[in-house]
Formats: sequence, C-alpha cells, structure tokens
Amino acid sequence: MRKKLRLSDDNVQAFLMILPFFIGFIMFSYVPIVYILRYAFTNYSGFGDCDFTGLANFVRAFKRDPDFWQSLLNTVILSAGKLAVEIPLALLLAVLLNKKLKGMAFFRVTLFLPAIISAVIIGLIFSLLFASHNGMVNGILANIGLIEKPINWFNTKWKAMLILGIASVWQNYGINMIFFLMALQSIPQELYDCASIDGATGLTRFFKITLPMIAPIFQSILLMAIVGSLKVCDLVISCTNGQPGGTTEVVMTYIYKSFFGKSGRNIEVGYASAMALITAIFLGLVTFVYLKATKKLKEYEG
Repeated sequence: MRKKLRLSDDNVQAFLMILPFFIGFIMFSYVPIVYILRYAFTNYSGFGDCDFTGLANFVRAFKRDPDFWQSLLNTVILSAGKLAVEIPLALLLAVLLNKKLKGMAFFRVTLFLPAIISAVIIGLIFSLLFASHNGMVNGILANIGLIEKPINWFNTKWKAMLILGIASVWQNYGINMIFFLMALQSIPQELYDCASIDGATGLTRFFKITLPMIAPIFQSILLMAIVGSLKVCDLVISCTNGQPGGTTEVVMTYIYKSFFGKSGRNIEVGYASAMALITAIFLGLVTFVYLKATKKLKEYEG
C-alpha cells in the first residue's frame, strides 16, 4: 500500500509540474484556433455586431483578392531562396566546428549569436545597413570604387527581397548549425576510423557516412526550417514593411495588417481569420507533402 501511495504522489507531483505549461499551451495554441474558426465565417471588424456570412470570406480570398495570393507567392519564393543557402551553410559550419581544433568553442558561440537576437532588431539592423544615403554597405562599396552613387536597395521588389533573404539567413543559420552539430557528434568515431583504414577520402566519408547517419535529424531540421520560413512576419515588418508598394508583403504580414488595420487598412477580423485558416491548411499540405516525399526518398535509398 505504501508503494502504491508513493507512486500516486509522484504522479500528482508530475501533473502539477506540467500543469502550468499545459494551461499555457491550451491558452496560446488552441484558444486562438477556436477564435479563428469562430470568426472566419463572419463579417466582423472587432467592434459591433458579428454577422454570419458563411463562405463569403473564402470566396473573396480565392476570387477577389490577388494581393493575398501574391503575398503567399512571395512567402514561397523567399523561403525557397533563403533555405537553399541557409541549410547548406549551417551544415558546412557544423562540419567545420565538429573538428577537434583549438578555439572552436569561441566560434561556436560567435556564430550562434544571431539566433538569440530579436527578429525585429535584425530587421532594423539590415534596414540601416542597406540604407540608401548613409548605409554602411553603400559606404563600403563606394570606398572600394565599385559604385559611384548610392544604391537604393529598397526601391525594387527583388533587391528588397534579396535583403530580406540575407537577413533571414543571418538570423536562422545559427540554430540549424547547432542542430546539425548535435547530430554530427552522435555519429560513432569508429565508423570514420574504419573508413580511413579502407582509404576513403573526406568527401566519401561525408556522403557515405555523415549524411546517411544524420538523415533522420536532417529531415526534422529541414521541416522546422520550412515551416518557420513560411511563417516569417516580424522580420519583414521591421525591415521593409512590405515596401516598395507592398511588393515584398508576405502572407503573415498581409494577414496581420488586415487583422489589426495597419498600413491604412480597415480592421477585418473575419476576413483575416479566413485568410489565416487558408494559410494554416496550406502549411499543413506543405508539411504532409514534405513528409511523404522524404519518406519515399528514404525507402528508395534503403
């Protein structure tokens, strides 16, 4: 009886320890979902009456709002471009930092530092670095003779998107580098020793041992990077705010401005909720397709 009582007390203690997290998870994850589902089918501006409109918000999004789909396309383009640089860069740095050399601890901390800086701060930093008249980048290019007059980095869509991509890579490569480093350190050293005895070169060891051994973790890292990139918001707001002319608007900033009535827009809680629901379904489909594709790839390799 005493043993059963002790187990019961342990269970109560464990439940009490996770209760605050569980309450927070419900309040900040499921309650907003219910809120979105409630207002997605209504015409609600945040004040006054909440009129049920059925599928009108979804019809508007699919048929009468090309800007929403353009913002979604911008999100996909920005995510694909920056992930093509960010993931290989993070893996390369992790491989280099995994070597048993002096001073590597210093470089690990230094390279990881951008990951702990607020995205808003990073957006402001890059907006100042690439400012037209007094930006550091223009000053450096002018001093070494590459340009004669300052470049307006934010006057066209693709230059502004390039700056957003660079800022996003600088913000996120550090955390992915740490994940890859943890995966690399879990590989038994005996595998590399045996490969070296057989005369395998560095590239051979990398493609035949390193990549296969970290494949499951690589799959998870890439999935988190894809989803995180598709949800980018605060970096864009603080760096370009959708400029020039809204051409760098991403889907989350577009929804945010409609939800809170920013940048001269009317507050449209109902319509913003419908767009958020559409975006959530899109993210779910991307995740599903990615998991299916990587599963088939692993089966093929096996």
